[in-house]
Amino acid sequence: MTGSNWLDAFKGKPKQPLTVAELSNLWITYMRGTMTLCGLKYFLAKVEDPDIERILHEAKNLALFDVQKVTDFFSSESITLPNGFTDKDVNTDAPRLYSDAFFLDYILDMAKFLLTQTGLMLTQSARLDIVDFYSKSLVMAKDLHRNAKKTALEKGLYVRPPYITNSKQNQTVEEKSFLKGLIGKARPLMAQEITSLVYNIKRNTIGKALSIGFSQVAQSDDVRAYMIRGRDISKKHIDAFSDVLNKEFLRAPMPWDEQVLDSTEPPFSDKLMMYHIGALSAYGIGEYGMSIAQSPRPDLTLLYARLAAEIGRFAHDGVKIMLDHGWFEQPPLTVDRDALTLKRKNW
Repeated sequence: MTGSNWLDAFKGKPKQPLTVAELSNLWITYMRGTMTLCGLKYFLAKVEDPDIERILHEAKNLALFDVQKVTDFFSSESITLPNGFTDKDVNTDAPRLYSDAFFLDYILDMAKFLLTQTGLMLTQSARLDIVDFYSKSLVMAKDLHRNAKKTALEKGLYVRPPYITNSKQNQTVEEKSFLKGLIGKARPLMAQEITSLVYNIKRNTIGKALSIGFSQVAQSDDVRAYMIRGRDISKKHIDAFSDVLNKEFLRAPMPWDEQVLDSTEPPFSDKLMMYHIGALSAYGIGEYGMSIAQSPRPDLTLLYARLAAEIGRFAHDGVKIMLDHGWFEQPPLTVDRDALTLKRKNW
């Protein structure tokens, strides 16, 4: 059969159904996108700096693109959309809770997250229309990241990682002391280890600021207590990473708690805030896993593993709170074969 005849044989053939990876990733993209749109709607109602406002509109366009494409995919596959988040989950009339500088810092962190997650979702997709969607979304996230970083640099709001003295010659590691860290004096930090520490401080600074603000406006007592716990965990992790840098006489990024204002009127529903912190927790566990891979020093490996376990327990307790309130929307599940078998037996 010639190439042309081979292609003709597939004309009119129905599209392949969504794989589990495509289904779960599209579901996550929709939940994330609708949550982001709620946050950006509030941010845009409060922002004053016109340059930061342009970045927020760019982020909104990306979230709208993602949500609309997932809506189209699910409609064509006759799949029910998740409820996600709506205007009921945001109150734009609530007073300002965060500063413009925080809005920009938040978008920078969000863009980094999107570059990582969207790239992974792209590689996990088999259908070319899904690949094309995530390819476009990835380009938009890349542009958002660059433009947000450019704006932060121009305004003097971007905190650069520290500098180190470059070696004058190439060297090969020969001593076993390179892997020391738990017993005896540890070797100096490698550049990639410093990078991971700095990035995790920055990311926890965002989480701490969000938790502080959310704890001020949470309506349920258990949600408020959970946010306070998240605030304290973020501070603990910032201090732990900063301590490693300080021992090497390296400058740690300075947290900006002043970006959180004193409002106590909720701009977001407790459901949205819990989901947001849960998503950040899952992201944090993944980032600590990557940091372990990039940090051969045993004391750092142990530190990341211990802190990741703490986030895991925190995330688990968050799911229990969402279940108690009926806020946890069920992700796509496989068929329960045992239940079907028992049903057939009883029939």
